[in-house]
Amino acid sequence: MSAPFSKEEWAEIRRQSTEVLPDLLDQVGLPKALLPYQGRTIAKLESSTCQVLFIEKSRRIGLTWGFASYAVLRAGRAKAAGGMDVMYISYSQDMTREFIDACGMWARAFSTAAIQMDEFLFDDSDDEGVRAIQAFRIRFASGFEIVGLSSAPRSLRGKQGVVMIDEAAFVDSLKELLKAALAFLMWGGQVVVCSTHNGAENEFNVQIQDILSGRSAYDHMHIDFDEALIDGLYQRIALVTGKTWSPEAEADWRENIIKFYGDGADEELFCVPTMGSGAWLTGPLIEARMTSNAPVLYLDLPPNFLHLPELERLVLLAPFMEQLEAALKLLDPALMHALGFDFARVADLSVASLLSIDKTLKRSSALTVEMRGVPGDEQKTIIKMILQAAPRLVGAAFDATGMGWTVAEDMGRIFGLRDKDNQGGLVHAIKFSQEWYRINMPPLKTAFEDDAIAISKDDNHLSDLRLVKVIRGIPMIPDSRTGETNKRRHGDFAVALALAHFASRMQWHEYGYIPVPRAPTKFDSGSSGRDDGAPYRLSGMRRSRGIY
Repeated sequence: MSAPFSKEEWAEIRRQSTEVLPDLLDQVGLPKALLPYQGRTIAKLESSTCQVLFIEKSRRIGLTWGFASYAVLRAGRAKAAGGMDVMYISYSQDMTREFIDACGMWARAFSTAAIQMDEFLFDDSDDEGVRAIQAFRIRFASGFEIVGLSSAPRSLRGKQGVVMIDEAAFVDSLKELLKAALAFLMWGGQVVVCSTHNGAENEFNVQIQDILSGRSAYDHMHIDFDEALIDGLYQRIALVTGKTWSPEAEADWRENIIKFYGDGADEELFCVPTMGSGAWLTGPLIEARMTSNAPVLYLDLPPNFLHLPELERLVLLAPFMEQLEAALKLLDPALMHALGFDFARVADLSVASLLSIDKTLKRSSALTVEMRGVPGDEQKTIIKMILQAAPRLVGAAFDATGMGWTVAEDMGRIFGLRDKDNQGGLVHAIKFSQEWYRINMPPLKTAFEDDAIAISKDDNHLSDLRLVKVIRGIPMIPDSRTGETNKRRHGDFAVALALAHFASRMQWHEYGYIPVPRAPTKFDSGSSGRDDGAPYRLSGMRRSRGIY
């Protein structure tokens, strides 16, 4: 871990730093809009010698908000004062919209004459034809504008000005994007590349290492979590949220944030890229999909549970079972559902992820159940309850590795077990392999990228999804674990979600046809025939299976 200070040590450091000028906090009054590191960044950009600036930074420090102020100042100036267009690029449309909104706020604060923000489409011809790329922009009375563009290198064609590439380590092709952006320098433009890290082999880190080694002459800044805190990040957060700042409160908050990121704290907070290709899903992308309000239920039983009298065991289970029954009653009967279950008994968690599927095929968390120290029979009872209550169930995928096979087998007895040729009932028994991950993890990532999935807000789930790494080109769960002692996690929710998403795509349906009494004919014994023209209907049962 790159955070060498304990909670107590950090509190003492902050106390000493504020005691240098004991009356400062009382004298400041309304704070300056920009924190010192945000101000230093803008000062660097305003320098006439700064053409290309690379910034490696921590998450959650508000640097993009500072960039928005610079964008407004630059685009709002007349050409003679150095004004020019500003183009903002990120990997996410949501991030781009937020940036444009922040620019609108700064424009009002600076009283800069700006036409209302609008959204537009422009044609982008390439070898595949003509496509339309959505963008956002604010136009200023100076004649210049701030434009939010896609991360495709071709979106920069025919443009000139300042290019800002935010979270650059996560765009599809940073190398090609930089080629297009650096062409702006020929006519006095400027390029800003800012990001948290995404692995040691990522192009962003390659560029940083070239700068640090002297191979590249670009400007460079480094702003990690502790540097931002020393510059007053938490004091600003306390001010905005109405809390009272103190060294102890800041130390507690700092420790909680580091725990929140778990093993990803080095990369996400302290600018230390992980070995390999980094996290499979980015923190910002995961958080952007945490839009579901579905319940997350927890059952944590003591180690001696099986040694307790039956009545005591029932008493321990009763509160959870009541919560589960209440949650199952809230499931929408109009939606289809699919279940994924990652089994564990001793060291790790068992996690059940139930997804709903709406008419637009968007998957959303409908219920998540996490179990620690729960015996196998109790787990089977809980899973059976979920499967029986889930409306329009189209599939259930179970981790059938080791002891997980017994749960998959028992559920298969009730709901039907799929065979190796994908024939049979609802239950898929999955033996995890590199091939399974290679084929089935990319669709889950696409769902996150395309806003085709929504999950519940849970910090443990964020850590679990961040734990997935690309190992030899395949997204997998490495051996490392996150969380506190005796509460360790091994990407358990990520596995359950992957199983549920897999099951939701391997849909199984059974259609029943109610037979209509057949009209007698002249061939029937004792029949005089029928000539009223009434149609005959086929009757019977058929099963339809489909994958999409």
